[in-house]
Amino acid sequence: MLGAVIGDVIGSIFEWHNTKSTDFKLYDRFTRFTDDTVLTVAVADAILNKKKHPIRLLDHLDSKRLYASKLRQYARWYPNVGYGQNFEAWAMNKESKPYRSYGNGSAMRVSPIGFAFNSIEEVLVESRRSALVTHNHRQGIRGAQAIASAVFLARSNHSKDEIRTFIQQRFKYNLKQKLDEIRPTYMFDPSCQGSVPQAIIAFLESTNFEDAIRKAISIGGDSDTIACMTGGIAQAFYKEIPKDIVSEVMLKLDLKLRQVIGLFNDEYKISL
Repeated sequence: MLGAVIGDVIGSIFEWHNTKSTDFKLYDRFTRFTDDTVLTVAVADAILNKKKHPIRLLDHLDSKRLYASKLRQYARWYPNVGYGQNFEAWAMNKESKPYRSYGNGSAMRVSPIGFAFNSIEEVLVESRRSALVTHNHRQGIRGAQAIASAVFLARSNHSKDEIRTFIQQRFKYNLKQKLDEIRPTYMFDPSCQGSVPQAIIAFLESTNFEDAIRKAISIGGDSDTIACMTGGIAQAFYKEIPKDIVSEVMLKLDLKLRQVIGLFNDEYKISL
């Protein structure tokens, strides 16, 4: 899931200052982690906690409570990192119900599920559970399932054509467009249906991890979140991230975030 974090961090300075080019500096002094990183790590932490219950599989309600608890906990630990208004209101009130969002918040935080579970069926179930605590609109659920599925298939050595076919058939997203067709008129769209397909297309057209991040950001719009979604898939597919990028982004994270990422990588044997 570090690939998702890297996409968020590199994309952070482009969310409100879009570029339509792949030729840009990867970092500057304003580069930072945002809510995308915080909530991705929260989901990873929830998954690690699920591992502490080996005697029985957590049921639907237990899992939802665990995801909700960790999302709220991290939102309190890391205020003022760019949460949406509805999520922030939900996170600050433990009695809050899901708010039928179809925003891409469900999809940007879900990549750890694609790395942690061992069948597409489990990935679909868990990504739905992780979305439902906030994003219980069908588009919010679909977006989370699509990104988690793409990560799982990429990690499982499926080809890009196989990934494209599965996502198109299962989620009815149009992945036939080219970035050169999308880029000129694409505007800020934080919905799942308006950003998840674009993030997957950026991965499909990429040649390596860094190229995937650059292509995702070059679309414009919600740059950090699109790059976050693309980055998770790209890490799973290419299996490695340039060491200089890992080092630079790790410097932008605090100790807690780095620790959870390390524990997650160790638990699921994810090499960098």
